[in-house]
Amino acid sequence: MAKQISLREFQQGLAQRLREAQTEAEPTSRLGVLAGGGNWLLKLDDAGEMLPLPEFSSVPLTKDWYLGLANIRGVLASIVDFAAFMGGEHTVRTPDCRLLLIAERFHSFSGLLITRMLGLKNVQAMQPAEKATEKSWVGAAYRDEDGRLWQELDMGALVAHDDFLQVGA
Repeated sequence: MAKQISLREFQQGLAQRLREAQTEAEPTSRLGVLAGGGNWLLKLDDAGEMLPLPEFSSVPLTKDWYLGLANIRGVLASIVDFAAFMGGEHTVRTPDCRLLLIAERFHSFSGLLITRMLGLKNVQAMQPAEKATEKSWVGAAYRDEDGRLWQELDMGALVAHDDFLQVGA
């Protein structure tokens, strides 16, 4: 039979576990992706899925970085060329290109076209760097041991920003 504890003991134990969870360090692993010529880091829970680039239908009278809509398991997803959105050249489509779906918790069924995945990166092994831009969706910047610049993508800020939401030309 299970050990019985008082309500008071249960509440004290729960409060202790909550305090411990709040003091745990933030995970240091990030998903590294290449978009345009830039290296980007994403928190693992900000990325939904990585898919090979699906077929999509263009939508007239939209901005050039808005590629259109794709059917992802029966649900329409907006497709954004992330490099073009950031003001760079359009992504050249190769077999390495991926569609990075944005996590469901953001309630934005859309995906970012990226050049390729670069794997998991540990930000503790990198040195803090000065941000290259003041865009609200660009978080901290780092330099790796080879001197390459990595920028953190704040997915929540991106999907809430007017520039991302206004796709009409």
